[in-house]
Amino acid sequence: MGVLRLDRVSKDYVTQGSSVPALRDVSLEFQPGEFVALVGRSGCGKSTLLNLAGAMDFPTSGTVWLDDVSTSKLNDAALTRVRRDKVGFIFQSFQLLPTLSVIENVELPLMLAGRKGSRALASERLRWVEMEAFAARMPFQLSGGQMQRVAIARALANSPSILLADEPTGNLDTATSQVILALLRRSADEFRTTVLMATHSLEAIGRADIVVSLHDGRVESVNPAEKIVAQG
Repeated sequence: MGVLRLDRVSKDYVTQGSSVPALRDVSLEFQPGEFVALVGRSGCGKSTLLNLAGAMDFPTSGTVWLDDVSTSKLNDAALTRVRRDKVGFIFQSFQLLPTLSVIENVELPLMLAGRKGSRALASERLRWVEMEAFAARMPFQLSGGQMQRVAIARALANSPSILLADEPTGNLDTATSQVILALLRRSADEFRTTVLMATHSLEAIGRADIVVSLHDGRVESVNPAEKIVAQG
């Protein structure tokens, strides 16, 4: 069984008294070290799928299995541990805490987890993303690409099973985007982290192993990335 499995998952949201479907009967399974690109038009269900995968939301029907555990059956304390220890999040807007230095941002999840040697572990992750020279700086002193590298270091701090990236290059130029995509690729290859990335970028798709295409909340196709890139 894979590190993440969705079994006939549907998700509805209630808006102004009406039920709006976001995902419909989605069944997918992801293995350790897979780099998966989620593609489709805005509103197709990519972000909803990421939220369900990260136990930030729960299905209306069906089951999301994370490391063989149904997320819907976890209590609040267990959900906190899962989100902290098993899932890393990367956002388009970086989401660094502005009052903490670079190294403090990376160290925070380690401290919350009660990890010994949290400062040394944070420094190691900063070296991995080539940001150790910026450890004492504040987020406002960084470029967008530098902030995203720090965000990746923070997301990987607790060695999660899954890394969820929602349009991680959406605010970056082409050259900087390539650096970020290379780091995501390395995290899958070196740490065997399962990477799920929502994206509209063909360059981003080219870094992935698998492309899941969504349309109106349903899985339209699942293909090797090289096939999608070849089709343009």
